[in-house]
Amino acid sequence: MKDQHEESPRQPLRAWLDFYEELGLTPLYRRPPRPGREKPTPVLEPTPAAVFPPVAASLPPTLSLFGEAAGRIEGDTLDRIRAEIGDCQRCKLAPHRKTIVYGSGHPRAQLVFVGEAPGADEDLQGLPFVGRAGQLLTHWIESLGMTREDVYICNVIKCRPPGNRSPEKDEIETCSQFLVRQLDVIRPRLICCLGSVALQTLLGKSVSITRVRGQFFDYRGTKLFATFHPAYLLRNPNANRQVQEDLRTIRQFLS
Repeated sequence: MKDQHEESPRQPLRAWLDFYEELGLTPLYRRPPRPGREKPTPVLEPTPAAVFPPVAASLPPTLSLFGEAAGRIEGDTLDRIRAEIGDCQRCKLAPHRKTIVYGSGHPRAQLVFVGEAPGADEDLQGLPFVGRAGQLLTHWIESLGMTREDVYICNVIKCRPPGNRSPEKDEIETCSQFLVRQLDVIRPRLICCLGSVALQTLLGKSVSITRVRGQFFDYRGTKLFATFHPAYLLRNPNANRQVQEDLRTIRQFLS
């Protein structure tokens, strides 16, 4: 997924303010209107520095931004979420798919891998990461001293995009709610995002995987980590050294 062009700092800030005002949250102090102005000028308190430099937001805020436990559904289960998805027709991907690829693995896994979207093999079998990239991911999991049955594997969206293109904004908006619920139910110790799409979706902002891979982030009471997507490594084997570093970091964290 290509990085977005830089925007002025005011554009993403305005988007965040509009988003919270739509929710009815207006904690920011506003000055009275100046003469000749129809709207007051917001005065923002300084916020702590981010783990990485602020960049232009390209994805809308997701449930991950509502706080550590906000939005959790009491009594939710993986089976219930799958039943609610049903024969999903919520977005334009539905007519093109063969199978909904929900996710697989241990329902209480300590480690969850989140990819981008199903490919052709996954679309046929209904299971995530079963093609060439999936074989490489299996090798990574085994290098951690685990099996696929020990972890949970899923994607940001559940249907294959035509031609294996990257998911589009509206598709992510529609489907990521189910991913957030899956993660809330599993409550792993660590979520490993495979590639930029998964990381940007869960962070709710546009980031470059090359800039932040190997770093930890807080996410709804657990830790979020990012590395390259296995498919990227198949095209760029020189990135293997960085991935091996990331796997060592994961192993140390879980141990």
